[in-house]
Amino acid sequence: MHEIRFETSLYDINTWQILRFPMNASKELPSRGMVMVSGTMNGIPFEAPLEPDGMGSHWFRVSDALSNAAQADVGDRVFLEVSPMKDWFEPDVPLDVEEALTAAGALHQWNRVTVRARWEWLRWIRFTSNAATRQKRIEATCSMLQSGKKRPCCFDLSRCTETSISKNGVLLALE
Repeated sequence: MHEIRFETSLYDINTWQILRFPMNASKELPSRGMVMVSGTMNGIPFEAPLEPDGMGSHWFRVSDALSNAAQADVGDRVFLEVSPMKDWFEPDVPLDVEEALTAAGALHQWNRVTVRARWEWLRWIRFTSNAATRQKRIEATCSMLQSGKKRPCCFDLSRCTETSISKNGVLLALE
């Protein structure tokens, strides 16, 4: 895959440090949905899942370790070189999801779908700030997996699903 080079600013939304791709850099990615990348920020290597911002571009959460190593603070311009990754890394499965999959006997089916599909299931589950809706989605995930479904249906993969930093699927800083 080709390398995408660009400069952008590090900023924060609520307590998160994030980095948003400029639209022209995002257009070079293979998808408007989530994409895994490896690259460098100010020469410091990283791998990250890029989330859609709901407006046609992408963003990722910058860890304190990465911003410190790259000597970058909120408001600073940073230089990135990134390449899309062919192989996706495993998502961190929240404890409530893992417990539900185990209790429902759906863990085997969970492990049989692709890593990308697991990311999609988790993004769909977290795309609500309502605890009851989250629980219903976890239960629906278990049921759908058991019935043979491999991915959540009727889910717009180009929306931002981190509800603490977005509204209606759009990154807060962009509204």
